[in-house]
Amino acid sequence: MSVVGFDFGNESCIVAVARQRGIDVVLNDESKRETPAIVCFGDKQRFIGTAGAASTMMNPKNSISQMKRLIGRQFSDPELQQDLKSLPFTVTEGPDGYPLIHARYLGEVRTFTPTQVLGMMFSNLKGIAEKNLNAAVVDCCIGIPVYFTDLQRRAVLDAATIAGLHPLRLLHETTATALAYGIYKTDLPENDQLNVAFVDIGHASMQVCIAGYKKGQLKILAHSFDQSLGGRDFDEVLFNHFAAKFKEEYKIDVFQNARACLRLRSACEKLKKVLSANPVAPLNIECLMDEKDVRGFIKRDEFEQISVPILERVKGPLEEALSDAGLSAENIHAVEVVGSGSRVPAIIRILTEFFGKEPRRTMNASECVAKGCALQCAILSPTFKVREFQVNESFPFTIALTWKGDAQNGAADNQQNTVVFPKGNPIPSVKALTFYRSGTFSVDVVYADASEIQGQVKISTYTIGPFQSTKVERAKLKVKVRLNLHGIVSVESATLLEEEEVEIPVVKEPAKDATKMDTDETPGDAAAPPGTSETDANMQDAKGDAPGVENGVPESGDKSVQMETDTKVEVPKKKVKKTNIPVSELVYGTMVPADVQKAVEKEFEMALQDRVMEETKDKKNAVEAYVYDMRNKLHDKYQDFVTSSERDEFTAKLQEVEDWLYEDGEDETKGVYIAKLEELKKQGDPIEERYKEYSERGTVVDQLVYCINSYREAAMSNDPKFEHIDVSEKQKVLSECVEAEAWLREKKQQQDSLPKHATPVLLSADVRRKAEAVDRACRPIMTKPKPAKPAAPETPPTPPPQGNEPQPQGGENAASAHDSAADGSSSEVPPAAAEPMDTDKSETTTAA
Repeated sequence: MSVVGFDFGNESCIVAVARQRGIDVVLNDESKRETPAIVCFGDKQRFIGTAGAASTMMNPKNSISQMKRLIGRQFSDPELQQDLKSLPFTVTEGPDGYPLIHARYLGEVRTFTPTQVLGMMFSNLKGIAEKNLNAAVVDCCIGIPVYFTDLQRRAVLDAATIAGLHPLRLLHETTATALAYGIYKTDLPENDQLNVAFVDIGHASMQVCIAGYKKGQLKILAHSFDQSLGGRDFDEVLFNHFAAKFKEEYKIDVFQNARACLRLRSACEKLKKVLSANPVAPLNIECLMDEKDVRGFIKRDEFEQISVPILERVKGPLEEALSDAGLSAENIHAVEVVGSGSRVPAIIRILTEFFGKEPRRTMNASECVAKGCALQCAILSPTFKVREFQVNESFPFTIALTWKGDAQNGAADNQQNTVVFPKGNPIPSVKALTFYRSGTFSVDVVYADASEIQGQVKISTYTIGPFQSTKVERAKLKVKVRLNLHGIVSVESATLLEEEEVEIPVVKEPAKDATKMDTDETPGDAAAPPGTSETDANMQDAKGDAPGVENGVPESGDKSVQMETDTKVEVPKKKVKKTNIPVSELVYGTMVPADVQKAVEKEFEMALQDRVMEETKDKKNAVEAYVYDMRNKLHDKYQDFVTSSERDEFTAKLQEVEDWLYEDGEDETKGVYIAKLEELKKQGDPIEERYKEYSERGTVVDQLVYCINSYREAAMSNDPKFEHIDVSEKQKVLSECVEAEAWLREKKQQQDSLPKHATPVLLSADVRRKAEAVDRACRPIMTKPKPAKPAAPETPPTPPPQGNEPQPQGGENAASAHDSAADGSSSEVPPAAAEPMDTDKSETTTAA
């Protein structure tokens, strides 16, 4: 099971994985820790990540970037329209009111949704993780901005599905940062809460999070954000400044040239980074436009002056976060700054002034989100055992349900609503609402405060029914609304509740101390998962509670029955019958499952096309490498193994193929390159084979000679460990050795008479086979075990010696040592060709 965290940013992406020793940020194919978030469409394939960034300048109109700003937003969104002004590619409004991206791919203009393009980026990140882990990656955790709406969160999940990923959780980027910060802290207080403010200023947005820490737990106290305050806004200020300056000085308008805009924006981004550490920074661009070189410079003071409208917006999210958390700046113990845009010195001064303390940078500003996501994935995964650390997340929006009154109740046109999940509600969470309805009805899930978001207020519509109650005209229904781990709201289920009385025999026991028994058997709903809450609200339309209903829960008659006698009585009880009611969902703007499946298939086709093109490039490179390599070797190490005429002919062929590669063969198919390489190898392989045989022949011949000599010496030896082998069998071994020696002598004489450029007659493979044949014939004979020694007959004890009879030297020990030597139980095995006998090689004889 994979444990991977993805941080997909507006400008770049980072992949972190969990290993046994901790969390690592993995490197991409270019050995870089950050992968540009760019998908470039070419005439034959896609270029994603670093390859896409390299193609952007040459193909700007087909290079798609900033997908994070496009997904889940309506085309008419003012912020999206503002973003589109700076993007070089074409975006139009689709039939559903959402953006469609136009790009030229495989020779024709095609349209893609932002979700599809994000899925392509996820596929690339998935490949990076799989190469580093050397295993399939499916389960993961993805970091998202806290301001992402329900539709944007669903779009991220759809993009992950297109890439073949299964996110265990969509985690807010600031929460991921807070987790990565706190889980390693060993000095967190047990009682008093430690409050830390995290300020994340990324490429396109600013997010603020107030987190409270105690030992073993993290609680998010408040979120706030500004969706359009990031590093790119400072880049844009510099871009507009120099665009106006160059129009005045050099009479060029960069807005008329997409490539010039890209080059100037790239230069302004570098200029901003230089100004973060230096008071003055120069700008020089060669041939920016109309073959004109441009240059300029700017001071940090001037840069901050033209950035004042942006800097004035920094305090807004800070004040909102403190207000929502119910804290003051004095209650904040530390301020952590992360994000690529946070390096602007003016922002640090504003934060210092606001909190009254210097912001700290104890974390890697670019990698903390990916590491936090990997940690969350490890917590959710059974693969890793992680230190006990509880994450209490909160929701940044207020979610309400709206519905129309019941027609039978005369309130059909009466629009009603209730807040289900207030701002700051824990994630995940479940709420249960009670409705009284006579037939099918609908509820809308909406954002209660339209000012919190900049998009469509209505999230989804759920139709509940049909259903029919047999007891009353207006049935009671319990509707469960879930806010899941991803921060997505849905109506999970609807249940019809019908009460019926049943007579249940009850055995009464003698009364003791006026014991009371609760006879209400109305079952409650299943307990919510850990970290969730469940409430029961009465949704009675335009009336008070129905008779017999108190606080939304029906009464169950007399709840106390006095116990007096030990007799069986029939006690009437109320039972609640539960029936599941169908719920149909309509989410506005999201992809339907059929479209997601089509996108998965299309992604598979494009990935296959990319793979075919990469393999074609590899085959072309193989042909080119073979041409250069063989041409050099023909005049070097292979010189003695080829005739002059063969060398000249082969060299001419190699030159012909080289010319073809750079002319007609520049753009061929994979099969053509394979055929061309095979054609060259028909001439080159015999030369390489002759060289290889010459290089290996001496070693394999020595091995065969050693094998022959080892078995011959063993067969001719008078060693007691071989004395049980018949002479005839030893003769077979000697004959096999003589035959092999004669074959080797003959072949070696033939080979020595041939020049190096001739086809060899003594092949290494033949020598190895001969050695194996000798070993196969001789080993069973020379390793034959000795026959078992027969048991000695019983003899009467020997009388003690008398007089001066001689005593045997060594006594019993000497006799046992003699028996052991005669037994020969540890005989030595003659060696095989691959396992030469452990003898002194200098004493063996070498065949002629």
